[in-house]
Amino acid sequence: AERAGTLRMSGNWSLGQVFGHLATWIGFCFDGFPFKTAAPIRWIMRFRKNATLNGRMPAGIRIPGMAAGTMGTEPLATDVGLARLLKELDRLESTPPRHPSPLFGSLTHDEWTRLHLRHAELHLGFAHPG
Repeated sequence: AERAGTLRMSGNWSLGQVFGHLATWIGFCFDGFPFKTAAPIRWIMRFRKNATLNGRMPAGIRIPGMAAGTMGTEPLATDVGLARLLKELDRLESTPPRHPSPLFGSLTHDEWTRLHLRHAELHLGFAHPG
């Protein structure tokens, strides 16, 4: 759709940025998260784990202490972002992540996959192929 000129993005990021952002967050569960979450937030979020894994993620959440509210949002060409995302998706499919979630603690391989799919659902929902 982007190559055909029919893609409309209703959010603030390009499709390449969305792909790069999703790839960055998948990578964190393998390579480690560059931040910590406060204990009270972790405690609350553990009760929200099932709702997060099984429902829609809310839009507009900003992570406290991060200038842009999140990470992995640098501008990228679509093909570069897609290549990064496909590489991380292959890794997620073949290898269980080794780092705990900063919000939910230890997750199974299936739970990590579901969490990343929900995250992708949120951001790709701003892409309209028209």
